[in-house]
Amino acid sequence: MHTIDVWAQIITERMAKAPWMASLLRWIGKTDAQIISSVETTLQAMDEAGVATSLLAAWYGPEGPLITNEEVMAMLAQAPERFKGLASFDLNRPVMDNIGVIKDALASPGFVGVRIVPWLWRLPPNDRRFYPLYALCAEAGVPVCTQIGHTGPLRTSETGRPIPYLEDVLLDFPELKIVGGHVGFPWLDEVTSLTVKFPNFYVDTSAYVLHRLPGDFVRYMKGPGAGRVMFGTNWPMIAPYMSLRGLGGLALDDAQKEAFLHGTARAVFVL
Repeated sequence: MHTIDVWAQIITERMAKAPWMASLLRWIGKTDAQIISSVETTLQAMDEAGVATSLLAAWYGPEGPLITNEEVMAMLAQAPERFKGLASFDLNRPVMDNIGVIKDALASPGFVGVRIVPWLWRLPPNDRRFYPLYALCAEAGVPVCTQIGHTGPLRTSETGRPIPYLEDVLLDFPELKIVGGHVGFPWLDEVTSLTVKFPNFYVDTSAYVLHRLPGDFVRYMKGPGAGRVMFGTNWPMIAPYMSLRGLGGLALDDAQKEAFLHGTARAVFVL
């Protein structure tokens, strides 16, 4: 088992019952009860697909915490050899409070980066409120993971458009590693151009089963995107084995497959 899933979460009942979740559940054909997960069910799903490591994210939204950093810490402690953590923060709190929150999380065993979900806050990633946290992550040498492309829940997708919003961040923080999750459709040309322009920008395939990846994106993975794309699921929305069933259809060569499944993630997240 070598595969690394860079976008996963163990969903709490609070998150499953968030009002915006209803449209996403309709999208994936599941109920809120079906997406409430645990360490045990997550490890079982990983084992079924040969996933060695999953990056579990905390989630905070305007209405309050959905998965807290402390809850992620407890999850990591139950299987430290299989889980790594992505911290997050509550933008309703003062900036210096959030800097302390992220510093504390990154000082805890197993945390390897930070996750922000701009659509959840109805803010683009270049909003000034995110910038102190970007500076902290750049200084600490840890990646910031975010969402690009259309939004599954019934929220505006504009915050997931790479240009100009994410490009502004890449221009302002050339030393900060940024991972754009969820492929970036329908703005694939923008995604491609940004990875060519910025060596610190990466993409993951979360929220897609591999056989449903857009053809242009698959061609990109074999060309300028080779070594810049990482595997992700968005577990428990998509089970790892469901996503990986389409791996053979991508026709990646051995080097491309190794980089996609684990090599690039090991380098970016220093695993």
